Amino acid sequence: MEFPKATPEHELLTKMVGEWTFESEAVMGPDQPPMKGTGTESVRKIGDLWVVGEWDGMMPGCDVNMKSIITLGYDPMKNRFVGSFIASVMTHMWLYDGSLDSATRTLTLDTVGPSFDDPNVMAKYQDVVRFIDDDHRTLTSRLQNNDGSWMEFMKMTVTRTK
Repeated sequence: MEFPKATPEHELLTKMVGEWTFESEAVMGPDQPPMKGTGTESVRKIGDLWVVGEWDGMMPGCDVNMKSIITLGYDPMKNRFVGSFIASVMTHMWLYDGSLDSATRTLTLDTVGPSFDDPNVMAKYQDVVRFIDDDHRTLTSRLQNNDGSWMEFMKMTVTRTK
């Protein structure tokens, strides 16, 4: 049996491997100022095809420590990035299906999860990762409004420490 070989898309994800710090800003509700949070991220490879990141940090606007795990890979059969996200403060597992804009080095990860307004209703979300350079990236989370527009509710700036 021949195993899959890493593609350039897999190699892009390995740029995330390492130790990182992050600063985040999140909007906790309408007409409220953004709340700030900080933390660390440790990303490792699983073979040449997957990366796993573990986050540990304070949630913006409250005194709650959140731990989370993100997995990312690339499925050449689908021509799509795939992955998952879980967090210690949530019961929902977020499943990613994403695409890369090579020109802007931006990875857009589509997902579905509980609506802010009604946790019994599912809503569309995106986590957007922009690779600025090998030592810096951003992560922006946004929710699709009923009119189809996107509302950004969290932005994270991630900086390599080693």
